[in-house]
Amino acid sequence: MTLVGETHAEYGAEFEQRDGRRRVAHYGRPDSAVRAVRNGVGVCELSYGIVRVEGDDRIDFVDDAVSNRVPREEGEGVYALLLDPQGGIETELYVYHAGERLLLFVPPERTEPLVEDWSGKVFIQDVEIHDATTEFAVFGVHGSSSTEKVASVLNGAGAPEPPLSFVRGSMNDAGVTVIATDAPTGEEGYEVICAAAAASDVFETLLTRGLNAAPFGYRTWETLTAEAGTPLFDFELEGQIPNVAGVRNALDFEKGCYVGQEVVSKVENRGRPSRKLVGLSLDDSADDAVPESGAAVFDGYSAAGEVTRGVHSPTLETPIALAYVDFDTPSDVTVRVDGAELPATVTTLPFVEGSARSARIPEYPSGE
Repeated sequence: MTLVGETHAEYGAEFEQRDGRRRVAHYGRPDSAVRAVRNGVGVCELSYGIVRVEGDDRIDFVDDAVSNRVPREEGEGVYALLLDPQGGIETELYVYHAGERLLLFVPPERTEPLVEDWSGKVFIQDVEIHDATTEFAVFGVHGSSSTEKVASVLNGAGAPEPPLSFVRGSMNDAGVTVIATDAPTGEEGYEVICAAAAASDVFETLLTRGLNAAPFGYRTWETLTAEAGTPLFDFELEGQIPNVAGVRNALDFEKGCYVGQEVVSKVENRGRPSRKLVGLSLDDSADDAVPESGAAVFDGYSAAGEVTRGVHSPTLETPIALAYVDFDTPSDVTVRVDGAELPATVTTLPFVEGSARSARIPEYPSGE
């Protein structure tokens, strides 16, 4: 759901519907926006669901449910997962300690199920759970010059560090919270949160005040994150066991007693999973050589896996893809595109080295 639709339209935005929510797809030239982020800074409105958890038992309640340890200090955050009993990822979430409340940023379609499920599990604990999505706007500021951009418009605080820490300040008289991201685009990045009523003013500030920035939409976001080797919930994570997805930054292996933990431990104790998430570089520069989600990957005549997401990389000027493949798949494979099998190479992620390294780049015990 966009809170600044009129402003997006003034900049030439094209919109799309995703899970019943309207968001910006692009501003007419998504490939140019990728280059703008890589070479400078871009701003997008992010589509998060936001859950507010309050009460004296809020930290222990959330900590018992998620795969990583909830921060005990205000101003800190963590990336974590909710798993099903079979170890599959149900929800990814960023958990931020905001003093007397925790704020959880989740995929928007998972907000209502999460609030309903957790509200039914509160018994004697002092915990209150609310859907706070409509209370806030969230804007992403990403690019090699994003720190300079934030510094040029943020009053009352400096740009936060390290990743997933945050500071409070103001932008053009609007109160904001600024979070240092874990670099999902492969560039330095921040998320700016403000009250919904201040969204238009903050968005305009991020675009035109201080250091100028280019607006971008989700088409560009999906390309940037693919180039950076960052798995996304909708494409690579939902339903996968986290060890297979390689998102080890979401796991505390010494933390037990959350749903799905036994499966995570069992896979970890095997030494490595049976499959892994890799990058594929296609030996073709044509736009029509981009594989679709679900496209088969072959090792010779044998099926080796399937593509999760394919894009044409403006930075590399070639098609690239993320794919789940058997762990021992060799580097030379083929990918089915429009009925033809095109040669491809299994590539070490990220595809593009930017100003920062994504914390979600898949990692596996063997070092691959």
